[in-house]
Amino acid sequence: MSAHGHVDLGHTVAGWTGTTLALLGFAGAGTAVCTAWTPGIWIGLGVVAVAGVVTWLLHLAGWGKPSGPRPEADWDWRKRDAAARTGHADCFGCRAGGPRRAVEAASRPRSAASLPVADSGA
Repeated sequence: MSAHGHVDLGHTVAGWTGTTLALLGFAGAGTAVCTAWTPGIWIGLGVVAVAGVVTWLLHLAGWGKPSGPRPEADWDWRKRDAAARTGHADCFGCRAGGPRRAVEAASRPRSAASLPVADSGA
């Protein structure tokens, strides 16, 4: 048995990428503080901001994970999340992705009457 037991730790491509970029940004900003290089501080903090955006975009692309535990078969960090296309319920990041990612709209059953009708131009 592993040291972590049967716990979904959420290791994902989005998580690893964001963490690595944020670590590099903080290290760069910290080094710039020690050397009193003001532009380096801003560059490092900019890399930290980019880390957040990149993590969010990877999550929207399916390389993150939904909130809560996942099935054990989905624990591999290289496993892409197929449900990310329509968004995750109770996920701020998915809601911030725009109205087309709204889970409520995607989860409603579509009947023939609710399908959009093409405009004939008449």
